[in-house]
Amino acid sequence: MLPVLVIIDIQRDYFPGGRHPLVGPDAAADAAARVLAWHRGRNAPVIHVRHESPVGGGFLEVGTDGAEIDARVAPTADEPVIVKHAPNSFVGTDLQERLRDFGGRPLLVVGMMTSMCVDATVRAAIDLGYDVTVVGDACAAPDLAHDGLEVDGRAVHAAFLAALGGAGAVIETSAGLVGSGR
Repeated sequence: MLPVLVIIDIQRDYFPGGRHPLVGPDAAADAAARVLAWHRGRNAPVIHVRHESPVGGGFLEVGTDGAEIDARVAPTADEPVIVKHAPNSFVGTDLQERLRDFGGRPLLVVGMMTSMCVDATVRAAIDLGYDVTVVGDACAAPDLAHDGLEVDGRAVHAAFLAALGGAGAVIETSAGLVGSGR
């Protein structure tokens, strides 16, 4: 059974010139686009998730260019787009119902930010009983700081992928996935 590809928040504000640029968003979007093309070529289901913040929310604000999905992973007319307002893509949305419509398939996840919305959604999916594969190079994270410690976005990304792997997700690369023919 082919998985459902869930593309989380690959939106313009996360790229250079946006309101909250991440580390390596272009490479992640390129990898996500490769996975999306491969997935579409297999006629497998795709769900897009777009975060919208209220006006004054800082980034991904409703009605702004920054809230738009990046063209590399833009949905086709027959691919659903779920709008969310919380990091977890299941909260306040019909994602669970849409996934049920696909018959309990495993999930394949790409998106932004590894340390927030990808993490929250993947953990919730695991809690709901889904088998989840995260395509690590098709995700990106920001630089973070805590208690005087600056953490490079690549380290943030790696730490969250490692934690998701420890929580039960399979962590894969786009080359490994697309080349594997799974």
